[in-house]
Amino acid sequence: MINSLELFSGAGGLAKGIELAGVTHKAFVEWNTDACKTLRVNHSPEIIFETDVRKFNFRQFSNIDLIAGGPPCQPFSIGGKHQGFEDDRDMFPYAIKSIKSLTPKAFIFENVKGLLRKSFSTYFNYIILQLTYPDVEKRSLFTWEEHLSELEEIHTKGVYEGVKYNVIYRLINAADFGVPQKRERVMIIGVRDDLNISWSFPNPTHSEESLFWSKYVTEEYWDKHKISPSENDMLILKTQKNKLIKKYGMFTPPQNPWVTVRDSIQDLPDPRYNSEFHKEHFFRAGAKIYAGHTGSYIDEPAKTLKAGDHGVPGGENMIRFRDRSVRYFTILEAKRMQTFPDNYFIEGSWTEALRQLGNAVPVQLGYVL
Repeated sequence: MINSLELFSGAGGLAKGIELAGVTHKAFVEWNTDACKTLRVNHSPEIIFETDVRKFNFRQFSNIDLIAGGPPCQPFSIGGKHQGFEDDRDMFPYAIKSIKSLTPKAFIFENVKGLLRKSFSTYFNYIILQLTYPDVEKRSLFTWEEHLSELEEIHTKGVYEGVKYNVIYRLINAADFGVPQKRERVMIIGVRDDLNISWSFPNPTHSEESLFWSKYVTEEYWDKHKISPSENDMLILKTQKNKLIKKYGMFTPPQNPWVTVRDSIQDLPDPRYNSEFHKEHFFRAGAKIYAGHTGSYIDEPAKTLKAGDHGVPGGENMIRFRDRSVRYFTILEAKRMQTFPDNYFIEGSWTEALRQLGNAVPVQLGYVL
């Protein structure tokens, strides 16, 4: 049995994914009240700690094999203020503290791709080296840059007797692993060095080219949904079909097709006319297209669901139909974009539920990792 501690749990997408892979949760640490309500509805309430991680006593737990979570990403988000290590919302120091305190066998941390921006590259390297050598504490009078220099010296000399982790990271698109959403996130994985375990990121199982193949070569996609290609798809077909056949011949691309919005919600009734189907499948009026917010085309994976500015869900949390009309995703539909089970309930208003889902790790991605 693998025991886990979940930090910055949010709605619990990463936690649900690794639970489905056989992991047992010992504790969730989350400060947001509505997210904690969601966690209590879907997990044992006694293991939910609604508290500030900066005040949390990690040493009250033992035999923790895995630490997982998504340290708040606003300091590094492209849509945020880009303050990084100068932002007091940077929770990586406390993620690192948890590793030092509990020395788990492994950890999984998720963050936005903005963490890899050139302007943050030095600080990102600092994060990785702290996770690699968690026993090297920052001296009280040291700046973080001085601490980085000390870690770099240890790393290059190879002289270190404390707990060490083999840390790798990769920018991953969730759509490449069967999630119906084009969502790029940095995944940081660490395995304790003394275990002598080799680990590598899984190879993608789905691809855009395979989706194009099913649409424009075999046309299986349209047959499956009992619809004809749109005018725009007919234009794409002319350019893509020959290109794909030239590349693959008569052999199908090796991965499965990307999963589209239509694939994910085809069995759901229109919420405008059937509000009794599911308590989270209700219509929300007011969706409209404006600059930079054009919705997610129904025959593609969704664009990245977003928590939105100041906690208000972004305009991208809409379906764009073939007649160019749009409507907001229902909570149930948004859960499917994040691959949550239908019976995993999100607490709070529509706005709050979409905020939680916009911040979540897709369940399927957590499971695969």
